[in-house]
Amino acid sequence: MTECNQADRDGMPRLGRAIALLCALVLGLGFAAPALADPGDDGGLDLNRYSKWTRPLQGVVVALDPGHNGGNFGDLRAISQRVSDGRGGFTTCDTLGTSTMDGYTEHELAYDVAQVLTERLEYLGATVLSTRTDDHSIGPCVDVRGRFAEDNDVDILLSLHASSNQDRTRSGFHVAVADPALSPSQDGPSRQLAEAVVEGMGAAGLQPHPGLDDAIAERSDLATLNFARRPAVQVELGEMQNPADAELMTSAQGRLAYAEALAEGVLLWHEGLDAGRN
Repeated sequence: MTECNQADRDGMPRLGRAIALLCALVLGLGFAAPALADPGDDGGLDLNRYSKWTRPLQGVVVALDPGHNGGNFGDLRAISQRVSDGRGGFTTCDTLGTSTMDGYTEHELAYDVAQVLTERLEYLGATVLSTRTDDHSIGPCVDVRGRFAEDNDVDILLSLHASSNQDRTRSGFHVAVADPALSPSQDGPSRQLAEAVVEGMGAAGLQPHPGLDDAIAERSDLATLNFARRPAVQVELGEMQNPADAELMTSAQGRLAYAEALAEGVLLWHEGLDAGRN
């Protein structure tokens, strides 16, 4: 018998009604609360250290850019058109991306991880926008992907990709930033975001690319980052030709690990901002 029911039987009707009302209110709040997935049940990182009533990323707007798109294969002319690279030159609108030896494509990986990451970030209170909302369309072009950040006034942009090096012994993730910076957001703010993402990936047990200092690559040739006027990074989740990385990418549990690692990176970035304000 619950305390709520016992109170009315103990000869204290007023107190009993008060307790019953309080219990009903608490229970009512529980049922009225939005149903949220519990990311601690099946993931590697303890995102559930935040209760369903806690929203550490409340008010943060995150743009996700799942690289490439499934429809690119059907219209090579469209994705081969020349667009500005953001530095006075030109590049192709988009590419097909790479794949594992078994044929799991980069565009599928990026989209699948983005779906899980969206759920995790929303659990933490963030608003999540995406440069593409399906995996069968064409593009958008890389310049449009970069402008998406400013056009939608987001706080940060994460562009999700995987590397295509043909050396199958190469493995591990890395994070790219625009360099030299074309705007203040591409300088310190983007590097701080990159460092937080690297830390989040490491916290999940994911291995960085051994050939890069701090797993951060400075790139001038990525139009998505060149056009971004918000803190932005391109995350190369791993090497699709490497057997160990490919095994991780093609498993649901592996993609969950990537998503939770990225969510942890966003949390660390936001905590860093809060620390800087204090």
